[in-house]
Formats: sequence, structure tokens, C-alpha cells
Amino acid sequence: MKNVGLKWWTLLRVLGRSLLVQASWNFDRLQNLGFFYMILPGLRELYGDRLDAEVCRRHTDYFNTHPYLSPLVGAACLRLEARSLAGDDLPVDVTTFKRMVIAPFAAMGDALFWGALRPLAAVVALFFASQGSLWAPLAFLLLFNLPHLAVRVAGLLLGYVQDIRVIETIQRGRLPDLAIRLKEITVVLLGVLCAYLAFMGCEHQEIDAYWGGVVLPVIFLYAWLARRGMSSMFLVLLTTAGLLALAMLF
Repeated sequence: MKNVGLKWWTLLRVLGRSLLVQASWNFDRLQNLGFFYMILPGLRELYGDRLDAEVCRRHTDYFNTHPYLSPLVGAACLRLEARSLAGDDLPVDVTTFKRMVIAPFAAMGDALFWGALRPLAAVVALFFASQGSLWAPLAFLLLFNLPHLAVRVAGLLLGYVQDIRVIETIQRGRLPDLAIRLKEITVVLLGVLCAYLAFMGCEHQEIDAYWGGVVLPVIFLYAWLARRGMSSMFLVLLTTAGLLALAMLF
């Protein structure tokens, strides 16, 4: 049985090209050109002069997943291609594997990175900004980019080592649960920030500062209501009504 694999330098090139997955979109197949560009160094090393139109068509089919998880998918596809060239019996072909994972990975990545990590990084940066610190932009960039870069690197390695078994690894990682925990932490930190700003605002306006602490339990109440499935629009309306009532009283 022929041993076929990729050099570390080729994998590093795939990792670098993964940053450009979204450089080219189209209405028909979405990210397919960016994905093909990402894995092209690996295909060239595996197939050499035998890289033909059939292989290229196989990897320019419809593709759309979260960009930060694309190195994982690409590396797993390259590993499956390598095993196929070596004569291994594969449980699924590379096209089926891509169709299996792109939609779930897109949903998990959107919830984790766009819906959880980015707001968390923004709230932490706001703490620095509230103090007038110029470290606020750097804090946001570090807190958001370091985790997603780590996921890119880890995903590339896991995808190439485990190929189709990486699905089980991702399931054990419980990324949706992690996204929920990060969102809860963000709500708590946002409540603390609001209470602090209200406290400082009361102090600046020569109002008893303890009124600022009223904001904190309100935020915790809203977080509890949100977890119970309360509509975000209802919470906004409730807040508006509360502010109008306070304005009429005072």
C-alpha cells in the first residue's frame, strides 16, 4: 500500500490560504473558489502531474461553512484524498464528507464566534474604554483573534490527523454549549458594566451613588428572563416602559 502524505510546509500554506477563503464569493456555489484555492497546494502535492479536471471539479462544488472552521474541513478532505490514493477503503468519499459537515459547522461557528466570542470581546474592551484607556481596541483584537487563530491551527491539525473522525472530536467539544456559556458571561459582564457606569453617572450628577447599583439586579433579571425564552422585543419594550415611568416620576 502506497504511503501518501503532505509535507508540513504544504499544510502551512493551506493554513495561510485559509485566511482568504472569503476573498471570492459567487451566488451559485458561495465559498467554493476560496476553498479550492485554500487546498490547492495540497492537491498539487498529492496528485502532481495527475491533477486533472475531475479532481478540480470535485473541490469546486458548492461549499459554504464558517470561515474559521474551513481549515479543519480542508485538511480532512486532503487526508481523505491521500488515503484514497493510498488505496484505503474509505467510509465516505470526500464529496459526501463535505456535504455532511459544512452546514453543522457553519451553525456552530456562527453561534460561537459571531454570537458569543465577538460580543464578549466587545464588552471587555468597553471596560477599558470606560476608563479612557487606549488599550480598548487592542483588548478587543486580542480577545477575538487569538481564539479564532488557535481554532484555525488546531482545526487544520485535527482535520489532517483524524479525517472523518474529526466529527466525533467536534461533537465531544460541545461547541454549542460553550457558545451558551460565553453568552451568559457576556450578559453578566454587561450588567456589571452598566451598573458601574450608572454608579459613576450618579456620582457625577451628585445623586446618591447607590442608585447606580439598582441597574445590576435589573440586568440579572433580564438575563434570567432571556434564558427562560422571553422575547428580546418584549425586554426592549419593558425597558422603554420602565425608563418612561422613571422619567415621569423624577
